[in-house]
Order: sequence, then C-alpha cells, then structure tokens
Amino acid sequence: MPTYSYECKSCGHNFDVFQSMSDEPVKVCPECGREVRRLIQGGTGVIFKGSGFYVTDKGKGSPAKGSPAAEAPKTPAKTPEPSSPEKTVNPPEKAKTEPVKSAGSA
Repeated sequence: MPTYSYECKSCGHNFDVFQSMSDEPVKVCPECGREVRRLIQGGTGVIFKGSGFYVTDKGKGSPAKGSPAAEAPKTPAKTPEPSSPEKTVNPPEKAKTEPVKSAGSA
C-alpha cells in the first residue's frame, strides 16, 4: 500500500497517509478541518534483482527464447584462404637532376 502526501490549502499543514489505492483521498485537514490537496510525488525507482538485468550479464548463458540471437542460423566459420607470396614493390626512382647552367657564364 502506498503512502500519499497531502497539504492543507489554508493552513499549509503537510501530512502523509498510508492508504490503499482504492481508498478515497483525504479531503479534510486534521489540524484545521479545511480542504486539502494530494501532492504528486516521484515515487521510488525500479529495482531489478537477479541475473540478466545488467550490461555485464550480456552473453552469459544461452540467449533468451525468441530473441534474435536464439533464432539466428549458425553458419560455419570461414577458413582463411592461403595467402599468395607477397609482391615486393620497388620504390619509384628519384628523378635525376643536372645542374642548371646560368646564361651569363661560359
């Protein structure tokens, strides 16, 4: 059963009531007897217990029934083809340069 928080509209008194979800909300302030409003709360987070809920559990055991991993056909692993002898590649030859003669010298 949840706990509901209430606040009085006139005196500002805050109080909590532990009640069933099917119970009628409280309408009267226990301090002054005037109208109250129920406050909205964030609640608590979801707590997962057991294996299979964490990223680190992925891949442990067999895949869940109906999951894509369980239904995927298993293919045999391909064996690598024999490699051909490596070709040696010669670096390109550097262009041969000759000294440039200036026009003024003989």
